[in-house]
Amino acid sequence: MEEIFQNENVFVIEPIDNDKELSIEFLIDEIYSLITSANGTPVGYNAVKIREITPATYIGKGKVEEIYNQIQELDVDTVVFDGALSPSQTLNLKDALGVKVIDRTTLILDIFALSASTHEGKIQVELAQLEYLYPRLKGKGQALSRLGGGIGTRGPGETKLETDRRHIRSRIDKLKQELKDLETRRKLQSYRREKNDEFVISLVGYTNVGKSTLINKLTGSDVLVKDKLFATLDPTIRKTKINGINVLITDTVGFIRDIPHNLIEAFKSTLESASQADLVLIVCDATSDYQRQLEVTESTLKDLDYKADTLLVLNKCDKIENINSLDNKFTYISAKDGKNMNVLFDRIKEILNKYYVNTTLKIDYTELSEFTKLTKYLESFELKYQNDCILAEVAVRKNLFSKFSKYKKT
Repeated sequence: MEEIFQNENVFVIEPIDNDKELSIEFLIDEIYSLITSANGTPVGYNAVKIREITPATYIGKGKVEEIYNQIQELDVDTVVFDGALSPSQTLNLKDALGVKVIDRTTLILDIFALSASTHEGKIQVELAQLEYLYPRLKGKGQALSRLGGGIGTRGPGETKLETDRRHIRSRIDKLKQELKDLETRRKLQSYRREKNDEFVISLVGYTNVGKSTLINKLTGSDVLVKDKLFATLDPTIRKTKINGINVLITDTVGFIRDIPHNLIEAFKSTLESASQADLVLIVCDATSDYQRQLEVTESTLKDLDYKADTLLVLNKCDKIENINSLDNKFTYISAKDGKNMNVLFDRIKEILNKYYVNTTLKIDYTELSEFTKLTKYLESFELKYQNDCILAEVAVRKNLFSKFSKYKKT
């Protein structure tokens, strides 16, 4: 994608609700990372305690004036409200502050628009954007036309779609049908994979926790690695062998706190790789609030109704001085330098042993032709020819082992 957007100085309004348990540091660090990923430069913030929502501007008149004075001194191009604003609140804040104002969802959608590279990814992003914009459009899209360009206006927001609700509705329906067709194709591929009985491991977790680095370490591949939120938006599938077993490892879009519901819906078909996996590795970042990351990930997975085995992985442990201070329910690793990867592999092998039988089969020479026809069900096998029989060292799915019971060595 050609880079045509100039860098923008971005100021953050951080609403603090009484029931929010997150620290200001965590909230600001997260929203700053989002802004950086949208090619913006965070230059300041104002944390606003919300006792009562002001209908016109969400925050009170006094705070609006205070923020106006702050941004005059910082040469601000855009204000990001780290929460959800109505279209009228967005416009009223824009008029009061004299700069473009967008909310958290608009920012995340913008990052997705920058990151999508495959045909399916672009469809999913456009669908999510249009479904977010559609109920907010009135007349000829006054709300959008007054925003200007840059962060928060990429993708379909730059086209004539914003002036025609019927056109948008038609486009949404068309995109949904395209995704449905792609989902049907994916289910067929999944069915074929099930027939081949390949073991599937899915990496899930908060965005930018190192999943792409980990998949590279697990498979020896070269998946894109960037220190940027949502750098990997499109699904990644790599094949490898672990303990002699053919394994597919998948990675897809990362999660984040308060991820817009329409994004989860749009990417549901892609995220289903987690719900269809045999094993899910939930990857968290040891240098951040990893317990909160775990909560966000588990909450999102719950929406996908996944039932796979789970391993909790804590990455970037090379940056932690006191490893003993970390929660021992995780497997500690550093995917970047390979630290403790042997421990993770051992735990994956333990899970594999729940699904596979590794044993020796005794085959009479007169049965070799019949046995050869069954080798398509084996993950691996090695034949050793003896004087009176053949010994086969095999790995096979437990649910298929009955096909080989007559050959089991006693």
